[in-house]
Amino acid sequence: MTNMLTHVPLATTNINKWYLIDAKGKTLGRVATLIATIIRGKHKSTYTPYLNNGDYLIVINAKDLCVTGKKTTQKVYRRHSGRPGGLKVESFEQLQTRIPERILEKAVKGMLPKGPLGRVMYKNLKVYANDMHPHQSQNPELLLNT
Repeated sequence: MTNMLTHVPLATTNINKWYLIDAKGKTLGRVATLIATIIRGKHKSTYTPYLNNGDYLIVINAKDLCVTGKKTTQKVYRRHSGRPGGLKVESFEQLQTRIPERILEKAVKGMLPKGPLGRVMYKNLKVYANDMHPHQSQNPELLLNT
């Protein structure tokens, strides 16, 4: 009889890589799904759903993301202060001029697992509105298939 044990990779043995994505002219949803896949570690052969085996990801030029159709005026982002009457509603256009990084961050966060593991994975995402970022020393690898 053969050994029927399942190999489980340890999160501590994983070496995380740094990737760079230039979001200029890219569609929001397509970039967000690629980012969520890399942050979760689904692109690796050692993917385990309950471990954080994902890589770090830097996104630059978030202010130049595109959406299709009429989403620039019709898509709304809601937030609430927790007080009565504290609901704030902004369109995609308004949020893109005010905080362009928040649009991509919210899209990716919704694609990650809910709970403590998803919150840890979310910290591996760094989004910047322009092409400057403070992570040059990590030597990020440019993703060309975006």
